[in-house]
Amino acid sequence: MRNSRRTLIAAIAALGTLTSVAACGGGSDSSASGSNAGGTYTFWDPYPQFDASSAWGKLVSKCGTDAGVKIKRTGMDTTDLGNKALLAAQQGNAPDVMLVDNPVVSTLVEAGIVNKTSDLGLDTKPIQQNILGAGTIDGASYGVPIGANTLALYYNKKVLSAAGVDPASIKDWSSLTAALKKVKGAGKKGITFSAINTEEGSFQFLPWFWGAGGDLTKLNSAKGVAALSLWKQWVDAGYAPKDVLQNTQTTSWQEFATGDYAFSENGTWQLGNAAKAGFEYGVISIPGQSGGSAPVPTGGEFVTVPVQKDSARYDVSKKIVTCLTSSANLLATDTTLAYVAPTAAVQAKQVKANPELKPWVDAVAAARGRTSGGLGTKYPTISQPMWTAVQAALSGGQSPQAALDAAQTAAGKGKN
Repeated sequence: MRNSRRTLIAAIAALGTLTSVAACGGGSDSSASGSNAGGTYTFWDPYPQFDASSAWGKLVSKCGTDAGVKIKRTGMDTTDLGNKALLAAQQGNAPDVMLVDNPVVSTLVEAGIVNKTSDLGLDTKPIQQNILGAGTIDGASYGVPIGANTLALYYNKKVLSAAGVDPASIKDWSSLTAALKKVKGAGKKGITFSAINTEEGSFQFLPWFWGAGGDLTKLNSAKGVAALSLWKQWVDAGYAPKDVLQNTQTTSWQEFATGDYAFSENGTWQLGNAAKAGFEYGVISIPGQSGGSAPVPTGGEFVTVPVQKDSARYDVSKKIVTCLTSSANLLATDTTLAYVAPTAAVQAKQVKANPELKPWVDAVAAARGRTSGGLGTKYPTISQPMWTAVQAALSGGQSPQAALDAAQTAAGKGKN
């Protein structure tokens, strides 16, 4: 593990290609200076939309009080938080505890600025392994997930009924495409998704890429080409709008909320908006090419403990992390964030309280971390060429094969 200025600068550059894909809005110009003496511990999170009077703000404060200290909390935009964390570490004043987007964990690990959970004595045994995997590097975990979000297909019951489509009949790509054809034939619109040239585009493409059996180290395999060809087929046939190239997950949802579309690929965080949409909706898993549920990427954050010059501070930091991720607190926190809890016990409580979460719990169970499988900090060098290829193919600039050939070449150079 390296902690040099060069490594930190490289990490900042890598982090710049990753953006938040969850629906955590807003930004903040506020900042915190690192650890302070006198019983004050600093805490950074990517939730600027929650102030001190919110349920989340009160929980953070209470966890500090329970640990016998005062917490100075700063909420800021996800990308801003990651960059400031790297700079703070470079200056020797990293926060005591930090909540970061899961793909960022590997970048912070490579920069040498976060502690292993095992070194801190944090218990991660109850955590679902696939969720924990997003923060696991070389077999060691470096944070505790506070929850997870992921993707599935929302559907408009009225639109499907009018087109004579039974959502239960959608088992694979072929049956989904057939449903889209029927919907268009009935005068309605098919499916919305985000294919924008940012991490959101990669996040939304991954279920189809993995659902075909694709491997992120071989972007231009026949399996990867099949996934991109599917999306291109939909756009060319008018089953998906051409503006998917500019759509964020938010604008894609806004299209679905008009009531004209049959399907929307979107996330757990839209459940509140779905309830306000004014029409009946349902949720199904994104199908794999030949059937079954496609693996979907995990979103969500990890609570981490940055490296400090004064290691005596870790005992209190551990207490704060344990409090934030305890079963007693996860239910309320994940309900507030519209996240699926990272433990089976809390997931069961969530489904009991809200049965509509069942398909999301199932989706998270099949999810993968974007940096899992040993990819770590290589992921950004793969993701950017991948979303560039999606743009090139859907715009008609290149064939899916040519676009992914170029992406594989670019990804190979990025790893050197």
